[in-house]
Amino acid sequence: MARKTKTSAGTPAGGRERTAEQVASGLAEIVPDRDRPHAWTLLIDGTPQSHVDLDDPTHLSFEYQRRLGHLADLADVPRKPITTLHLGGGALTLARYIAATRPRSRQQVAEIDTQLTELVRRALPVDRTWQLRVRGGDARDILSRSPEGQADLIVADIYSGARIPAHCASVEFARLAARALGPGGRYAVNITDGGALTFARGQVATLRAVFAEVALIADPTVLRGRRFGNLVLVAAQQPLPVDELTRRIATDPFPGRIEHGPRLVDFQAGAVPVPDSGAGPSPVPPPGAFS
Repeated sequence: MARKTKTSAGTPAGGRERTAEQVASGLAEIVPDRDRPHAWTLLIDGTPQSHVDLDDPTHLSFEYQRRLGHLADLADVPRKPITTLHLGGGALTLARYIAATRPRSRQQVAEIDTQLTELVRRALPVDRTWQLRVRGGDARDILSRSPEGQADLIVADIYSGARIPAHCASVEFARLAARALGPGGRYAVNITDGGALTFARGQVATLRAVFAEVALIADPTVLRGRRFGNLVLVAAQQPLPVDELTRRIATDPFPGRIEHGPRLVDFQAGAVPVPDSGAGPSPVPPPGAFS
């Protein structure tokens, strides 16, 4: 679920045809982008999930994907391979980006919808030379079985339909991520919320209960509760590159704002960490939220 930097077509572009198949998650559609001749948008039940440019995997069209891309860029020195675990696969947009910008990176993707993975591999093929493995299964189950202390970056972009499942939004889940991260590793989460931002505030409290450093990145209108949208959380046990992130996000087509330190505590507004026993899914997006 995301806003694009350019408008995606609703009809075939340049003679290309959309693909539509029923998968476990719902109706999957792969729709051509009228602005980029070899780019496509993946929708599930009409909600945009991923955007891929087969000619240029470094092109990140959705605002939240650009922010995750910044985090991938700052995971280590440029071009150095990293070990990444993606929880939630979609069209493998960020995995493609890391493979292109950090050759020889080792990447594993957890995607519960194996039918979706098969469709994406067929319609939007990946480079076979990339060290990219997609595993079918529940994200939490795969995370719990991941090696301890090895990942440089873990990205959670986990949705069942248009909502984050409750069992992937708890303190226990965050602890599993912290366990899998290596020294200096970072955990990034894409969530959606709006209005009073109750879910987002609870997720901030949840990550702050596990990690020494947490920051939140979002469009100012989302942070003020005026629009339902994406918020990206990043957490680590070591200091985060907040200044550099701030500079990069300021140049994005949809400039964002970072909340960190005392401002993040103010944003949390007294929310408490969410255990498994009290976890719930993210809110249902209002109609047209991601049109």
